[in-house]
Amino acid sequence: MSDFIELFQYTFFQNALLGSLFASIACGIIGTYIVTRRLVFISGGITHASFGGIGIGLYTGISPLLTAAIFSVLSAFGVEWLSKRSDMREDSAIAVFWTLGMAIGIIFSFLAPGFTPELSSFLFGNILTITLGDIILLGIISLALAIFFTVFLRQIVSIAFDREFARSQHLPVAQFEYVLMMFIALTIVACLRMIGIVLVISLLTLPQMTANLFTYSFRKIILLSVVIGYISCLGGLLLSYHLQVPSGASIIFTSIVIYAIAKLISSIKTKN
Repeated sequence: MSDFIELFQYTFFQNALLGSLFASIACGIIGTYIVTRRLVFISGGITHASFGGIGIGLYTGISPLLTAAIFSVLSAFGVEWLSKRSDMREDSAIAVFWTLGMAIGIIFSFLAPGFTPELSSFLFGNILTITLGDIILLGIISLALAIFFTVFLRQIVSIAFDREFARSQHLPVAQFEYVLMMFIALTIVACLRMIGIVLVISLLTLPQMTANLFTYSFRKIILLSVVIGYISCLGGLLLSYHLQVPSGASIIFTSIVIYAIAKLISSIKTKN
């Protein structure tokens, strides 16, 4: 235990704690919208499409996070646009960008000159390698999401639960959906180095699913998701330290354990 306490003295661990906090806030907010709107599959498509941007970044020497952000936002807009066309089903639109992003990412990562050690951290995540720039990016996105959802919470809730009703109230539904898709893409990219492409979608859904066991309030789910997400990150860091395993997998494993315990408690309460 004393060895773990000593970790707090190190900058990389302090960065991990701060990055976890901002990631929990961002994922807690936008993840509640994702789960409510049932956009988990779309988010998974955007997550894997971001690999195309990472491959391009590694090949060109540009920051992979920057190229991944651009590629992810364009993919999110593409999915949103194609899914609204009468001649294209939503799952087909997702599959197009999912597979396109992965194909481009694989091609350019293999064409990238030299050894690319960053690739594995983007695929599987390593919270201990996050930089000050990553923390600033997560902080900016968290702040932007907090402001946006605070100002437009009523409109977002209307769109999340009943788009047709929102349209009848003359809300600019399409514009809101594009902005929210952009936030989903940016949040995913900001969390890549911490959790990785393979697992990032879990941090956007598991805390919300856990919170939803105890409340149906959109606002309360957001708050609970942030808390549960951060506890999962802290538990994952501790597990990662003791077992010497990747932090991304440890964080998600902790999230699943928390969900299983919460599900058991919820079931017991229901029976009683």
